Amino acid sequence: MPQHPMRVEVEPRYLPEQSSPETGLYAFAYTITVTNVALFPIQLIARHWVIEDISGHVQEVRGLGVVGRQPLLSPGQSFRYTSGCQLKAASGTMRGSYFVVSEDAERFDVPIAAFVLDAGTGSDTGPRILH
Repeated sequence: MPQHPMRVEVEPRYLPEQSSPETGLYAFAYTITVTNVALFPIQLIARHWVIEDISGHVQEVRGLGVVGRQPLLSPGQSFRYTSGCQLKAASGTMRGSYFVVSEDAERFDVPIAAFVLDAGTGSDTGPRILH
């Protein structure tokens, strides 16, 4: 079995139409695809994000599920969702973890490696596989 039962792919993008650089507001969306790479069903229970912009402003977000759901994934099954955040500077990073439980109540913390949010790139750079 892999070290973590879930593969995480992230596609961040800047949202210029929802941003206001003159007032220090930069909006970003990120689309995440999580895939169960274990040989047993798993359920994504909770998330934890640390969002930091280049000015040093840090936001921490914890909550149940993702986008109001706690997807139960069979082996090989994926779940894709889009969410967003706002920064006070033109670039920053997000990192975090998912709390996942298996069918037999085994618990996993799946780390999510840092990814860049950058208003200067302006376009999608394609998905990044983080696990």
